[in-house]
This record gives sequence, C-alpha cells and structure tokens, in this order.
Amino acid sequence: MSRTYSDAYAQSVSDPEAFWLKAAEALDWDTPPPQGWTGQGWFAGGRLNTCHNAVDRHVAAGRGDDVAVIYESPVTGTRRSTSYAELQDSVARTAGMLAAHGVAKGDRVVIYMPMIPETLFAMLACARIGAVHSVVFGGFAAPELAKRIDDAKPKLLLTASCGIEGQKVVPYKPLVDHALELAAHDVEHVVLLQRPQVEAPMQAGRDLDWSSEYAKAAPVACVSVDAADPLYILYTSGTTGVPKGVVRQNGGHAVALAWSMVNIYGMKPGEVFWAASDVGWVVGHSYIVYGPLIAGCTTVLFEGKPVGTPDAGTFWRTIEAHGVDVFFTAPTAIRAIRKEDPEGRFIRETGTGRLRALFLAGERADPDTVHWAETQLAMPVIDHWWQTELGWPAAATCLGLGDTRRQAGSAGFPVPGFTFAVLDDHGDPVAPGGTGHVVIAAPLPPGCYSTLWNNETGFRRAFETFAGYYETGDAGHIDEGGFVNIMGRTDDLINVAGHRLSTGQIEQIIATHPAVAECAVIGADDAVKGMVPVAFAVLKAGRQDDGNLAHEIITLVREELGPVAALKNVHIVAALPKTRSGKILRAVIRRLANGEDVPVPPTIENPDTIEIIKRELRGE
Repeated sequence: MSRTYSDAYAQSVSDPEAFWLKAAEALDWDTPPPQGWTGQGWFAGGRLNTCHNAVDRHVAAGRGDDVAVIYESPVTGTRRSTSYAELQDSVARTAGMLAAHGVAKGDRVVIYMPMIPETLFAMLACARIGAVHSVVFGGFAAPELAKRIDDAKPKLLLTASCGIEGQKVVPYKPLVDHALELAAHDVEHVVLLQRPQVEAPMQAGRDLDWSSEYAKAAPVACVSVDAADPLYILYTSGTTGVPKGVVRQNGGHAVALAWSMVNIYGMKPGEVFWAASDVGWVVGHSYIVYGPLIAGCTTVLFEGKPVGTPDAGTFWRTIEAHGVDVFFTAPTAIRAIRKEDPEGRFIRETGTGRLRALFLAGERADPDTVHWAETQLAMPVIDHWWQTELGWPAAATCLGLGDTRRQAGSAGFPVPGFTFAVLDDHGDPVAPGGTGHVVIAAPLPPGCYSTLWNNETGFRRAFETFAGYYETGDAGHIDEGGFVNIMGRTDDLINVAGHRLSTGQIEQIIATHPAVAECAVIGADDAVKGMVPVAFAVLKAGRQDDGNLAHEIITLVREELGPVAALKNVHIVAALPKTRSGKILRAVIRRLANGEDVPVPPTIENPDTIEIIKRELRGE
C-alpha cells in the first residue's frame, strides 16, 4: 500500500475493494474476508475477534510485558500500569464473570461506569465473547439511562458506586436504581464495583458484587464472530428526544482503527497514545480503548479534567511523565487551559517530553486557539473532523502518510476512503469556497455505522436527502486548495435579511480578540431581519470588561464581515453551557435567546450555566 497521502487517497477512491482488503491484512482473521463491501457491511463472511486483535495477539507475539494501559487519576492520586499479559488476564476473567451469568454472543450489556481500568476491561470482555456493549456516560440522568436500557434490552448492567467529576464525587447507584424503576425492561443483574469513595447499597437478588464475582470467575477464550456482527451500540442524541443507537460492526471497525492509528496519527507499536476523552463518547471507544490497543500501542486512561485537577498543568505533567508521543483532545480543553494559563507557564515549567503532535476534535478549533497551541507547544496542532456515526476521522492531516499540510480553521483533507462534496439546498454542488451542506459519498468506508439499533428507517433517512450521499448535518466549504472547512451544524447557518452567514465564521473573528477565551454565536429570531447573530463571550483569566468590550467585538466583526453581519448584541458571561464532552450547547443558547423555556439537557456538564445565560439575557 502506498505511503504517500495523494497515492493512498487515489487508490482508496479508484479501487476501494482492493485498498481495504489490503488494509485488512493488518489484523488476525480466523477466516479472511472473501470480499470488501457487501450489502451487509464491510468484510461480511470474514471472521475474527476484536478483543484478540487488541490484546491476545500482542501477547502471543511476545509483547506480554509491554505496557498496554496507563491509568492516571489525579482526582484520586492513583497511577497504575497494566501490561498486555495482565490485560489479557483481567479481560478474560471479566469475560468469564459475564459468561457465568449467561451473557453470550449477541447479548447486550450496558456499561455505566467512570474512567477506571475495569471499564476498559468490561468493554473488551464483551468483545471477547461476542456480546454487544453499550457504554453510557457515567452520571447521565436516570431518565436518559432508562431510555437506553429500554432500547438495548441488556441482560446485565455493569456499574460502579461512583464517578468523580473534577472535585465532585457523583454517586452512581441511586441513578441506576431510579433508571431501572423507570425502564420497562428488566435487567437480570446489576454488577456493582464498590469504589473507596462511596459504599453503595445492594439490592438483594438483583445486585451482585463485582469483586466477589470477578474473584470466582474462570477466564474464557475469544469467540469468533462474523465481521458484520455488531461490536457495540453507542447512543447519541436524537432530534426527537429519543436517543439514536449507532451500531458498529466488528470487522470494519477493527480495520479502520488499525489503519488510522498508523496512517493518520503516525503511531508505531509500543508508542504511547493519549486521547483525553471519556469512554462514554465515540473518541473514548475508538482512541482510548480499541484503536491504540489494536495497533499495539500504550493507551492512557485519564480520570481528571484539563483544569482544576489540580490545575492547568495536569495535561503537560501527564504527557511528560508517561512519554506520550501523540495527544488528542478537544479544542474546548485547550481553550480552558489557555483561559487559566494564557502565557503557557505550565508548559514551559513541565515541558512536553517526547510529544510530537497534538490532534483536536469534538468541535471546530478556531484559528486563534490553534495558533496559541502551536506557539506554546512548538509542534503541529492538527484539527480533524468526524462524528459518532463515522467512528473515525473523515477529514484530517495524515501524519503517518507524510502529510504535514494544515491550515488553521480547517479540518484538513479528506481521509482515504471518504469522498466529500458540498451541496446547496437543491443538491447541486456549490462553487469552491461556497458554504453548503457537507456530505460524503455512499457507501461509507469501513468503521462507519452500519445501522441504528431498532431504527433502520432512521438510518436510511441520513442517505435520502441527497441521493448517493450521507448527510452529515454539518455546514462548511472546501476551498480552492482542497482544505475541508467544517463551520458548524447546518442549523448554525443563519439567514440575516437574505444573507446566509455562518455563526462559526463570526465566532472565528471574535476569538481573535485578545481578551476572549472562548465564545458562541447563535442566530436569534428577529421580526425585521428574520434572524440576527447574538454573541456570548468568556474572558481569559485576569481579564475584565472595562465596559467597551462588547463594542470592540462588534467593531471587529464589522471590519471583517461588513455591516451585513448585523451583530449588535454581545454578552460577556462567566461560562457557556457545554456537554460533558466539551461541545458548546448552541441550540440550547439559541432557544434561551428566543425566550423559550428550556429543560436542562441530560448531557450538560454544569447545569448552573443555563441560569448564567438566562440572567445575562434578562440584563441582571
């Protein structure tokens, strides 16, 4: 397979069958796939086990003593390394614990747990026996957990007595008990891991003690599954309020992640990869658990926050202490660090060890944040783009293919396997540089979702609006140089008196103001213009509003975009509503600005931020 980006991309488009069958050779197969794409997905008819490819094969290759997982928990003061041989034993015994209670191939297991090694063991244990795991972010509201239980219908629910969010201990068991009261589906057992911080009560007959069950479990071997068999269900928010269960197949998932670790991130076996996310999100599935281990790397499992556990230097200390080679986090984490440490004092004090690149994803990385990070770190800072549905990057700078081209504000170039287009509302291509609907040609490459659990109709709908394309729901443009620019969700495009504007573009301009740490721009209803932009800005640590800041921001946007932007309302706030994964809840802010009564979203990190926005809008 070619080792240059341009050749690899050309091969992936001209002969995807040969390209991906070649990529599949990086894995161990019980039965090699007879073909690439079929109506059932990628590599149907081939047989393998994802856990074997992530764990057992490395032990068999003589790498049992190599470190597989580094658990770094500044919130508990814990640091622990697990070798591949130890991981194999822990996963095999955890799988034995599940099997002892009747979990078998095709059964579902809900995992509602914090960022601890047992969570990773549980995910791999499900993969080991062909069970389908559905990880729900620990601390999710009980009604949301209940919806996922009723949709997935799990045989077991695995949980822990608590999670730790920053400085706050969050008891999980009351949430689990409430969710099971609300759910129509009855799980056979709840397996509860007691953590030192909280001793949770047990319900007789239903609840089982994790430590006791694990101690008496016998290790079990890997079960061969078809490549098209589901590996996991991961729920993402649905537009109707009903969560969408994204289904990932074993074969395509393993091939795509193996390929991406080498060719996008440039990783080699034995190197250290850290994705500072949570296993409750797709980044955690792909690049904390499965991707690094399939590639034979060391993965970092981090229980903490970019700031406050204990300070804005915790990322850099972790990177230096563990010899992290490539780091992946969300732009909001870098903005939070910059807000607390704008001069980069912690970076200079600690250094960055052998780190060679920082990748960003989760929401758009504004150029100002990218420039700050590149200046402070003195290394490539690469924004790249993908979604829960896609499962791995669709636009990026492929470092492993020798590509270093990047442009602040852009997510890079299409990753081999993905063919992008930008279309107008009628499905016609827009001119280069023109903003429109970002779509990807079907069929999608390996690793992307194969259906929605119990909702094939909803899955098909994503391919119906624009014939022959998957509708990403994002707006953006591809410039003359081929750089893909994702500016935000399509509903973040606003029509101001007939002029179509991107709120992401306005945010990009506001972020250049030296006092602004982060910002959000939404389109509010307006009786005259239809919609008008409204901006919310958070200041950097130590900066104060002297009364002129709103005017300065308005002037900045006017000078860049002209009066057509019609930005007249700028609010300076202490914080913005965000999800636990760091995405700003712009749709919530929009509804608040339009005077709607908004329920607290289940994904919100800090519910108090809703009240902050309300008070600001009321002028209090």
